[in-house]
Amino acid sequence: MKIGIDLLWLKVGKVGGTESYVRNLLDGFYESVDEDSWSFVLFLAQDNTNAFDKYFSKPNFKKVVLPVESENVVTRILTENLLLNRYAKKKNVDLMFVPVYSKPLTRNRKIPYVITIHDLQALHYPEYFSKVKNLWLRLAWKRCSETADKIVAISNFVKEDIVNMLHIDPNKIEVIYNPITGLDKFVDFEELGKKYNIQKENYYYTVCSMLPHKNLKTLLYVMKKIKEEELDIPKKLVISGIGGKSEVEIKSLISEFDIADEIVITGFVSNEERNTLYKNARIFLFPSIFEGFGMPPVEAMILGTPVITTKETSLYEVTMGKAHYVDNPYDIEQWKRSIMTALSKHAPCANLSFEQYKAKNVVSTYLELFKKVKVA
Repeated sequence: MKIGIDLLWLKVGKVGGTESYVRNLLDGFYESVDEDSWSFVLFLAQDNTNAFDKYFSKPNFKKVVLPVESENVVTRILTENLLLNRYAKKKNVDLMFVPVYSKPLTRNRKIPYVITIHDLQALHYPEYFSKVKNLWLRLAWKRCSETADKIVAISNFVKEDIVNMLHIDPNKIEVIYNPITGLDKFVDFEELGKKYNIQKENYYYTVCSMLPHKNLKTLLYVMKKIKEEELDIPKKLVISGIGGKSEVEIKSLISEFDIADEIVITGFVSNEERNTLYKNARIFLFPSIFEGFGMPPVEAMILGTPVITTKETSLYEVTMGKAHYVDNPYDIEQWKRSIMTALSKHAPCANLSFEQYKAKNVVSTYLELFKKVKVA
């Protein structure tokens, strides 16, 4: 079976968890599928084609580069709508898989489409987006959901959101959790420790952007409280991730609270550095109030680090009740108490393999879905 995968939209290094999801899934296809039964055609843009070169060492992976750049959003959308079906037909694909919502807006009667919806953030936080982008997202989510043959939701929370907000038949939506891979490589902690002035198991860690719903501001209040009360616990917080709408406010609060020595902002880090920071942190803190899935707390637990997070949206679901939780994401005292509780137990997480997130299992579920859609 030949699967076309639309990657025209992927701006390398700029789409956060969505890119991680795509790469993890492609790694799973690359490493575990039967080469004689499955082949994959990656439809790429001119400015992201080199980012996927490793897959083409196998004969069942081919690429098609369309005359468009991922960074040019308007042209890319027009290209997807005017040319993608034509290119897919020319390559004789049996099914098109779009790992986001961005399929052509019309239904293709000859080639079935499966899309993934990661969240409906703009419907919950329209203030994050321009008026034009809000209008486009509302149109695209609704229209693409209606014209796709099947929708993958990355959590039950997202499925319920699609049903309630877009009024899509729940039978059309399949919940497939994100694959989690790439947790087996590390860098030397001694070098990382010197780089960021941190000591093993003497810092908290978080991975997030500085968008308001990530609720990073609450952690700054927590660190301020820990410093003011001179508590005999770790006093340093390491933050990894790219910027966002709250970046100026976050940096201003760090200065206002006089906690510059307690906060380390790494910016973007490689997977190897991230894994090392996960594994050597005393506790991983994830204060987000809105996630379609939320891979970082699961990744931290797989690597044996205790996690404190919220019960908001998908987070309790995907962490499977195995983390420490705060009931009120904004309650500074609750965060402090949860940290003290987690520190008193001290033991790392154990036996948290999260089998359903392993790439081989996720890939198997996707392939079964593709076969089912093709037959239908």
